[in-house]
Amino acid sequence: MNRLFGAKSTGPKPTLSGAIDNVNSRVESVDVKLAKLNAELTTYQQRLAKMRDGPGKNAIKQKALKVLQQRKMYEAQRDQLQQQAWNMEQAGMMQDNLKNTMTTVDAMKTTTKELRKQYGKVNIDKIEKMQDEMADLMDIGNDIQESISRSYDVPEDVDEAELDAELEALGEEVELNGVGEAEGMPSFMVDEAGPPQFIDEAPEQNKLKEAAG
Repeated sequence: MNRLFGAKSTGPKPTLSGAIDNVNSRVESVDVKLAKLNAELTTYQQRLAKMRDGPGKNAIKQKALKVLQQRKMYEAQRDQLQQQAWNMEQAGMMQDNLKNTMTTVDAMKTTTKELRKQYGKVNIDKIEKMQDEMADLMDIGNDIQESISRSYDVPEDVDEAELDAELEALGEEVELNGVGEAEGMPSFMVDEAGPPQFIDEAPEQNKLKEAAG
């Protein structure tokens, strides 16, 4: 059985990227062969352009035809290899997209699990109750601010007629207490020329003149 199908390979399995590299290297080798064939055809073309019709020219044409057939064969092979490489590249892109999708799905599952665990610890009723208590405290605070900042019963507007009447009444009160009398006048209106109140006896006039002279 092993003679027909060979022994089972125990080496590492080829990867997709490795297969693509292998095909690309084959395409490069085919391009090298095509370049040689194109150079050979160019040589035949130049020789045929200088030759006259005859057996020699026909022989060169036959050689050029064989080279042309080889070039077409290699071109077909190159096209097939390029198509294979493109198909494998598309498969690789699909594989990468699938891996990215699976990674995204796993991340979303983990996030959903964590969110469910965290949200499970939250009591909506307690939050709403706390919000109501905060609103009540804010109302109480506003009431307190309004209470301590209210103005007392002090008239804001002053009537000029009332002011004149008050001033006139004050003037009459001063006249009744006696104008010019020290005991009925404020201390700042008392005559400053008088002797200080802390002196028991007033100085005599002669002594004042001698002191001044």
